[in-house]
Amino acid sequence: MEFARKGTLWVILAIGFVIWTAVDASVHTYYWETFRENGNAYLLSGGSEGIVASRVGTSERWGIDNGRSYIRFENITFWRTEEAADGHTRMEHSTGLVQAVIFEASDRDNIGGSAYGGQRSICCTPDLAKLEGCRQGEVIWRPSAGDLNGPYVLNVQFSGNNIFTKMPVKEVLIRKTGMYNLFFIFCDPKLKGLMMTGKTSWKNPTGYLPGRMAPLMTFYMFMSVAYLLLGLIWFSQYVRFWKEILQIQNCITLVIGLGMFEMTLWYFEYVNFNETGIRPIAITVWVVTIGAVRKTISRLLILSVSMGYGVVRPTLGGLTKKVLLLGVTYFLATELLDVAENVGTINDISGKAKLFLFLPDAFLDAFLILWIFTSLSRTLEKLQARRSSAKLETYRKFTNALAVAVIASVAWIGYEVYFKATDPFNERWQSAWIITAFWDILAFLLLSVICYLWAPSQSSKRYAYSDEVGEDGDEEEALPLAEGHVRLVKQEKEKNGNGGNPDVFSFEEAVEEDKRE
Repeated sequence: MEFARKGTLWVILAIGFVIWTAVDASVHTYYWETFRENGNAYLLSGGSEGIVASRVGTSERWGIDNGRSYIRFENITFWRTEEAADGHTRMEHSTGLVQAVIFEASDRDNIGGSAYGGQRSICCTPDLAKLEGCRQGEVIWRPSAGDLNGPYVLNVQFSGNNIFTKMPVKEVLIRKTGMYNLFFIFCDPKLKGLMMTGKTSWKNPTGYLPGRMAPLMTFYMFMSVAYLLLGLIWFSQYVRFWKEILQIQNCITLVIGLGMFEMTLWYFEYVNFNETGIRPIAITVWVVTIGAVRKTISRLLILSVSMGYGVVRPTLGGLTKKVLLLGVTYFLATELLDVAENVGTINDISGKAKLFLFLPDAFLDAFLILWIFTSLSRTLEKLQARRSSAKLETYRKFTNALAVAVIASVAWIGYEVYFKATDPFNERWQSAWIITAFWDILAFLLLSVICYLWAPSQSSKRYAYSDEVGEDGDEEEALPLAEGHVRLVKQEKEKNGNGGNPDVFSFEEAVEEDKRE
């Protein structure tokens, strides 16, 4: 378990780094941000979100659900170096220009001029001023064909020899639905080393939830109800036959409870996010952790069922430590990936960082699928050899359900890759929520199948700790735990029936077989 302890320490440090470097979601906070050089301009990305157009005739309403969409600039302050301020007198009015440019993704070609000199220019040069009629030293932009008011360009001037300038509080009303990008740009090389502080708030008609995330709030509400209904049906059977409950059914109960708890927490987390524009780090980490625990236990449950735990064998024998080690490793990988994607930020993490975090999770999932189907194959072979027709039929249904789930997963991964590859600028953001929702729906459906196949009944224990022989299903009886060993003894047939061949099966043999595996 040394690996697990080291892995836990590593993931704690990584989570701490992610939290430390996170921003506050729809309230984008800038803390001494620096500009990067791009061609003949210096850029700083202020954020990117899908925003639905403001509703007509709602400007006078109050409250978060007032129908207004906007990007608000608050306490935006630019700081230049002392060297950049030197050489100017206090009386000079404009000694440096910074521009905030807001444009919709479809208007990205309207920012910048022609490829003069072999490279697309963002800032207007003396030659381009003659060629295109732009203003020298400013960002080149052309009006949007779909939005009479776009792109939105806001100017902030330094005056005299001041080393800082503050942008007035400004609210840009969004009148067209789209994926909006904000960039702070300056063209004067003398301002090199400029830094920025402040924040911007991005709001949709119904709240601060980004457009691509807003449908998930409703989705999680419905998923909470779905888990509640499944839980009520399962719990009614659980209470009715509580004396016949198996350990595997306790595990199923735990997964249902975790699923319902997770979906409910996600819903309330999104409600809070929608109302405040901020995702509290502690709450989001808690929700993500519950989700990682649920995913881990769900996979271990499927693996254990595939091995025949609780139905064909009473324990996992020598495989217990390996299963637990895999569970700890999977939890750490899933926790880190989910924290990076959800805690403190709504912008997609960079491709390289996401690939670094996604690969371990994908590899472990692939390994789990391989182990699950290998175990299922062995379990089916054992059941066929013992001619346990009822159990064999159950496991065949379970195998078919798993096969359908895996095929659906592979197909959906292919679709997800295609979706992202063909939408580099996130212009299909309004349907992006389906990518996330699919996996929760698939997990719920697979859990429902397991609940159906292993539902509590009045003969759960007798069914689990028994072994059938023949197509007609001979009668069997289960003996209780005695002196630490579980034995299944088939009831002897009447002497006149089968010549007195009792066919006794011992679980001790199964345990020894597990150890050999």
